[in-house]
Amino acid sequence: MKWEKREKNEVWFLYICCMILLWIKMGVLYRWVFHINVQSTNEVIALALTSLGSIAFLLGITFVFRKQIQSKVLLTIYFLLTLVLFGNMLYYRFYIDFITVPVLLQFQNVGGLSQSTVELMKLTDLFLFVDIFIFMFITKKGWLPKFTPSRAFVSTFVPLIIVIPVIVSILINPSFWKQSYDKELIVKSLGLYYYHVYDALLYSQTFVTNALADETEIMEIQAYTKGKNQTESEWHGVAKNKNVVLIFLESTQNFVIDYYIEGQEVTPFLNELKKESLYFPNFYHQTAQGKTSDAEFIIDNGLFPLSGGSVFVRKPQNTFYSLPHILKEQNYVSASFHGNDAQFWNRSVIYDALGYDHFFSKEYYDVDEQNSINYGLKDIPFLQQTIPYLQSLSQPFYAKLLLLTNHFPFLLEPEDQFIAEANTDQGVVNRYFTTVRYEDEAIKTFFEQIANTDLYKNSIFVLVGDHYGLSRNYYDALGLALEKEITPAEHISLQKVPLIIHIPGIEGQVIDTVGGQIDLRATILDLLGIKKEQKTIEFGSSLMLDDHQDYVIFRDGSFATKEYVYTEGACLSGKTGEKVKRNKCTPYIRHVQQELTYSDKVIYGDLLRFTDVEE
Repeated sequence: MKWEKREKNEVWFLYICCMILLWIKMGVLYRWVFHINVQSTNEVIALALTSLGSIAFLLGITFVFRKQIQSKVLLTIYFLLTLVLFGNMLYYRFYIDFITVPVLLQFQNVGGLSQSTVELMKLTDLFLFVDIFIFMFITKKGWLPKFTPSRAFVSTFVPLIIVIPVIVSILINPSFWKQSYDKELIVKSLGLYYYHVYDALLYSQTFVTNALADETEIMEIQAYTKGKNQTESEWHGVAKNKNVVLIFLESTQNFVIDYYIEGQEVTPFLNELKKESLYFPNFYHQTAQGKTSDAEFIIDNGLFPLSGGSVFVRKPQNTFYSLPHILKEQNYVSASFHGNDAQFWNRSVIYDALGYDHFFSKEYYDVDEQNSINYGLKDIPFLQQTIPYLQSLSQPFYAKLLLLTNHFPFLLEPEDQFIAEANTDQGVVNRYFTTVRYEDEAIKTFFEQIANTDLYKNSIFVLVGDHYGLSRNYYDALGLALEKEITPAEHISLQKVPLIIHIPGIEGQVIDTVGGQIDLRATILDLLGIKKEQKTIEFGSSLMLDDHQDYVIFRDGSFATKEYVYTEGACLSGKTGEKVKRNKCTPYIRHVQQELTYSDKVIYGDLLRFTDVEE
């Protein structure tokens, strides 16, 4: 039977309708949800064509199946592809990032679905799925027009729409594959669906990278990092043999410091504490998809996080030379405290590899419905119950305390509110200030209870924000609260998190060095007067150094210096936010890419196993 004489059917018409509607859905999300930064007409055309080509290919899998079930197969694929759009939309609303294979694989490790996920959903999201039910109804009724395209159409037009767009896109963005950490660039180059295919290939490649790695690969990286921290700051050893109490301020951004709502301070205690401490107003978080787990990893190891997923979940079997390992060589005991399940973010496994001696998780605390909310134990009872555990540790010790209450979607009972909510049209933004205020009160209570103990006199206290609390999805309301427009440069500025290092007996000082979480390990060791072995690899340096390089690198390849910000492919003035000549940022770009690449090699190749760190 010749192709042209085949019986007509409705599948081709349904195929074209699904292809066009899915293409429109993607375009809407690109523009109004993902805010894809296209800078030329060529990039717009390439993105449109690669998206259409990927849709045509994936929906075209339908025709592999026998004719009797093709309609059902097509609608199933269409539903799954719409579900991919929906999942990325929810994920992007909070993480400002696209889903990766590691994120899907670590779903159970991070707690699965929660009230945070529900908070991200909107009623209008249902429009993504309405057409599916309409197609199901029309197909069942047999109301679809029937036709079958000619052999010439299928053999020429279809390959063109699938293959040519990818070629065009590669010509426009020829080096995207060298910047796998920049997921927006990959989406812009390949479209969302081909991005997921590319991401799956990258994920599978990491296993090969580990298997083929050898000791020669680490030598180049060691030579690169050897020059960091070779000098000692004038602060070196001011906290020698002191305990280290590291408090993670959950989702706390630096703009809340010295901020008022209707005449009331959001962080009254931190505002006073920083006057008696070392305060770093230009300190940034550098986390990616792992959020708090990324912050822990960065600070403990002096390495960048992975661009996809979390090291805590993906690489717990790696060899590490972490802060607990270094401190153990100085007879320190290390412990982590967290009012949530031990399995959350795979901490019960990774902490052993990181060298922690103790992990006090939820099972060590008295937790009930009255003293817990959202993700676990409230901060005030958590810190109160933690003090006896701290006092039981042999000294000197390194203790990491992870706060929880100020976690998206920022829930709090009325009796725990010490300040009124902000007045915007976004409940999440309004509640954020109340949970930050509660966190501040918890820290105040903690310091009041240990102020007159030997524990206080013999310790340094490092308070650091782990990651942002309010994502780009809430910038309209946040802009109203802050009374400023949130531009791309301001977005980078909002990645600043508090860093307050309180050393009893040391006079307070503001240190305006530009730095990030990757510098904190070196800073702590500098203050403790501990020199690291040459075998260590870290990409940070002490913030106390007079010649500290004032820049901070973010996981997506953007960066900030004292004068400039590089983000979304543009070089901006840090003061005005206006575009400046790209050559102002060019000296940093290669350096940024090199450090991210080196760090990934260390992690994916498990290169520290080729040193003597295990001895």
